[in-house]
Amino acid sequence: MLSLSPDDLAAVKLSLQVAAAATLIALPAGFAAAYVLAMTKMRGKALLEGLINLPLVLPPVVTGYLLLLLFGRNGWLGQLLALADIRVVFTLRGAIIASAVVGFPLLVRSIRIGMENIDRQLVQAARTLGAGWFDSLLTVVMPLSGRAVLAGMTLMFARSMGEFGATVILAGNIPGVTQTIPLAIYQYTSTPGGDSRALTLCLVSIVLSFAVLLIGEAVNRNLERR
Repeated sequence: MLSLSPDDLAAVKLSLQVAAAATLIALPAGFAAAYVLAMTKMRGKALLEGLINLPLVLPPVVTGYLLLLLFGRNGWLGQLLALADIRVVFTLRGAIIASAVVGFPLLVRSIRIGMENIDRQLVQAARTLGAGWFDSLLTVVMPLSGRAVLAGMTLMFARSMGEFGATVILAGNIPGVTQTIPLAIYQYTSTPGGDSRALTLCLVSIVLSFAVLLIGEAVNRNLERR
């Protein structure tokens, strides 16, 4: 019978914690970026879109190394945070940041597609009736893009749970601190006799990811009925 050790349970808890934190932290910036790409006309939009989607095409290890250079002891952002006694490398913060960066393009892409499907005449009608930019955003854009936001959050959450390359570079593989499910699986596959425990965590990962997708789909259908 498959069972989870205390270290395995800690890895599962950390994975859920990292995925949830990364998704919630990235949501405001993801919504803003999607709005800029879908609802505005600005120069350099293609460049912005390319920068946002870059983590999708870069190897996660490259993304992790760039983040390490940025948040490391000699990185400009790392030095700035050090003034406030905040450390990112080899901490839970690092795991969250790595997952947020890697999953961010999926969040933005999903929300952007939803916003592009909004009838612009509805926004113009709200403006004609006296609604300002912020009012039309709250009363028209956000409600009509709600399903897209949910889809983006679901994809990002699932992607964050499976993040490995960027996390292991920036946050390391420290049991109970930064060791998520993928990192624990990697450690077990490198340990003699750890195949069964690796398989157990693989099954747990599959179940959790599938459950997240099912819950997201159920909530999406509920919103559609309303």
